[in-house]
Order: sequence, then C-alpha cells, then structure tokens
Amino acid sequence: MTFEFFHAVDTGRARSNNEDSVAVDDANLLAVLADGMGGYNAGEVASNMATSFIKSELGRWLHETEGKANDAEIRRAMDICVDNANRAIFNAANANPQYAGMGTTLVVAVFREGQLRLGHVGDSRAYRWRAGQLVQITRDHSLLQEQIDAGLITPEQAAFSANKNLVTRAVGVEDTVLLESHQHEVLAGDLYLMCSDGLSDMLDDATLAQMLQAHDALADMGRALIDAANEAGGKDNISLVLVRVGGASSAASKPWWRFGR
Repeated sequence: MTFEFFHAVDTGRARSNNEDSVAVDDANLLAVLADGMGGYNAGEVASNMATSFIKSELGRWLHETEGKANDAEIRRAMDICVDNANRAIFNAANANPQYAGMGTTLVVAVFREGQLRLGHVGDSRAYRWRAGQLVQITRDHSLLQEQIDAGLITPEQAAFSANKNLVTRAVGVEDTVLLESHQHEVLAGDLYLMCSDGLSDMLDDATLAQMLQAHDALADMGRALIDAANEAGGKDNISLVLVRVGGASSAASKPWWRFGR
C-alpha cells in the first residue's frame, strides 16, 4: 500500500484569525487536525500546541518503532501523547490569564498496512470514501449529537440548530480528557477526509460525496472543498486532511455510488 497526503487550512469569510491547525508526518503516516476555541488568539494557541506536540511526540515514537508496533501499542502511545498535550494546554491556560478557558477539538490518525488507528475529541470529523460510499467514521462529542441520540431532534433539524458548535469534550479544558479511539480496516482505493466543522457545517454529506468523486488530484479536491465551503458562507475557519490509499482495489472500481452514514 501507498499513502498520499494533502492538507490545507483556510480562514474562511467570517473570521479574521485562524484557530484551526493541521500537522502531517508523511514518513510516519500520521495526521493531526485541531480546531481551537477560547478568547482572543487562545484558540489558535491551543490548536497549534495540540498538533505540534502530537506530531512531534507521537511521530518520534512511531519512527523509533520502525513500523513494528501493533495496534494495541499504537493506541497506548496515542492515548499518552494526547494526555500529555491536554495537560500542556491546560497548564498553559491556568498559568496565563489571556489563555484562560482555551481548548481544542482533535482528530489524530495513524495509518499502517491494512489498518487505521483513529482518535478524536470534540466535533471535528473523519470520513471514509470507499466504493462510492461516504461514511462518517467519527461521532461528534457535542450537545447536538446527544440530542440526536436521545431522539429529541432529527438529523435534519440538527442542521438548523442554534446548538451546533457546543462541544461536550475538548482537549485542554480539564486536567484529563478521554480520547475516543477506534481501529478501522484500510483497503487500497480508500480515501479519508479529516476536517473541522468549518467544512462539515457548510457542506452536507451529499455535497462532500459529489466533490470527492469529481476530482482526481488530492490538491484539486482539497481546494474545491474549501472553495465550496466559502461559497456556502465560510462562517468559520476551514481545515482538512485528505489521505488516499494507493493500489488496485476491486471495491473501489465498482461503477455505482451512494452516500450515507
């Protein structure tokens, strides 16, 4: 298998500063995306701390294992790195009044031959495009998702909710954080999208699916997604990571497609 990465961050049309951050370590097949929150510049500090710390620490550990670590070991290393990043952000917020209350969402992915270890906190997302089907493979840690799960509102109603950006879990806001982590099978031909809510709030699943299908080059695909989010309003910063798995795949060559969760 081969892995191709593309990443980009855009301020959007409504914000003057950028609180999203992305870090990719191609050599160790590691990608990290964060969407910060807090007072003036504090969200930017939190997201940059998270992505740079995890890329540095987890990337170094992955390099030292020389690709021999199993999934349980990768999961433990991911948990430790996220916990350490959480404490660093939490301590910085407590030590500097300007950063009080800052925090960040997080999506972190480690790819290996045949598998993906994916962790996330908050409402930044990961999707998988396979055999013409788009599937969201993270579940938002948000008040809105809890309301959907409880049957209080429908997913269609959620698109217009005033509670859209209220997360129930974030990195750095408390002295501990629970990283939700899953293993996923990886097939040749897969395409993975990690993004902040600046993209997923602006474009529904149908539009995401259409745009992933419409472009061959990852750079063209990424720019088209960002342009579409801005054309839809660009109400927040927009960040994304695209990862394409190379190699022939009978699943990827099916002539039909559909989207859904």
